[in-house]
Amino acid sequence: MQPMELRTQQVGPWGMNTYVLVCPDSKRSVLIDPGADPDILSDMLAGTTPVAILLTHTHGDHTGALDEMRSRLKVPLLAHPGPHAGGIELDANRWLRHGNVVQVGKHTLRVLHTPGHIGDQICFAIEDDYRIVVGDTIFDGGPGKTWSSEEFQTTLKTLREIVLAWPDATICYPGHGPHFRLGDRRAAIEAFLEKDHGDFFGDATWDR
Repeated sequence: MQPMELRTQQVGPWGMNTYVLVCPDSKRSVLIDPGADPDILSDMLAGTTPVAILLTHTHGDHTGALDEMRSRLKVPLLAHPGPHAGGIELDANRWLRHGNVVQVGKHTLRVLHTPGHIGDQICFAIEDDYRIVVGDTIFDGGPGKTWSSEEFQTTLKTLREIVLAWPDATICYPGHGPHFRLGDRRAAIEAFLEKDHGDFFGDATWDR
């Protein structure tokens, strides 16, 4: 079986990475995080049959074109049950929880709940593959921003219990910035976790 095709494009004023995953055999696809620029998103899906829209989380830069793309594609919306950003009521067709799977043609995506940056943050790991779409869970240079010390402590727990359990060969595809190999950042993340951060929250880098 051929590996999934991964298409990516930066959209919107914050350079948010939208992803399309395609099963090469069936040409079935999913759109992940329709942040902005609906025409660009539609072009990303060219030559495929979309079967769902997936959200890594509900911050506005990841959902700005959601209503328009739901109208255009008329496919189910799959997302975490929340709580969602700003208390919005998300009208999803299917709620995704940790360990759930999403079928895309012959391929399977596994859902990983990775809260911290926001409570409804999830990742999509391609099964039998080394690639994971991680949203704003983790970036090349640090973890996703937090807005309270409680959220930051949740981020540390997510890093310890979920992210560092992934193999070194894992390629992380984040919501902003370049993709990166987890093994190249493991030592920096481990050192970050060993520090006493006190009641810190906000933007952090691995060498903070």
